[in-house]
Amino acid sequence: MEQKIPDDIAGKASRQIICTPSPSAKNTFFYVQEAGYSIKDEASVYHKNNLDSFLIAAVVSGFGELMVGDDTFPLINGDCFFVDCCQPYYYKSSEAEPWELLWIHFNGGTSQQYYEFFTSQSKAVFRPQFFDKVVSVITKIMDINDEKLPDAEIISSKLIVDLLTIALTVNQNDQQFDSALKQKLLAVHNYIDEHFAEDISLEQLSSQFYISKYYLTREYKRIYGKTIFQHIITARINYGKKLLRFSDKTVEQIAHLCGFNDQSYFARQFKKSENLTCFSYRKKWRE
Repeated sequence: MEQKIPDDIAGKASRQIICTPSPSAKNTFFYVQEAGYSIKDEASVYHKNNLDSFLIAAVVSGFGELMVGDDTFPLINGDCFFVDCCQPYYYKSSEAEPWELLWIHFNGGTSQQYYEFFTSQSKAVFRPQFFDKVVSVITKIMDINDEKLPDAEIISSKLIVDLLTIALTVNQNDQQFDSALKQKLLAVHNYIDEHFAEDISLEQLSSQFYISKYYLTREYKRIYGKTIFQHIITARINYGKKLLRFSDKTVEQIAHLCGFNDQSYFARQFKKSENLTCFSYRKKWRE
């Protein structure tokens, strides 16, 4: 579907803001470094690396391309991209139909973790179903920082999370994944939720759901952002937490009910997940 230029952007002049985050923002929040709206009358090339920043940009109109590593992506209006500026990349506008670009450089919080999760599912470019939301978020970030509102850093942090949420969830829609495959993986996911206490293997799931175990492993992580093993462990830990809080069963009993044959293994996995021992968790939540 063709993306229209949003009314709050169309026809406006180039604009840029530069922000210097406070020490508390650097320590606590996602923070804005720069943001802007660029009109390019000529093809321009931007080439950066070793910059401690993350960039999300939206093509408002026109055409261009992005190169990250060995990959080149053609870009049209409605496309967005997300890059780690510590890595080599460049992007340039088309000479024939120069683009208009809306962009934000940011850092802080768990920016690196968000980026790593994004790249585990996608390659640099994403195309949100509601492109105007991306435009609205970046424009709002520029506005509140231009106006120097007292809570600008807090609000900006929240808006950056909104932007990251759009980037990370865009590939979950039916346009990105084959619906039959998606339904099959959902069936696998639900099966694990219902049978996590049993012995579950990739070979069993592969045979039961008629899908190659290698394809199952790859596509499951691509859609759900975690491995099948991680989902099984999480389901078992969740049930273990419930039993620790609402029953008087021993840790050994709980371990077996959750599907762990070894109490010490359950205890290690629980400590890894919660940063608390089973006994500390029970005491903390029952006092």
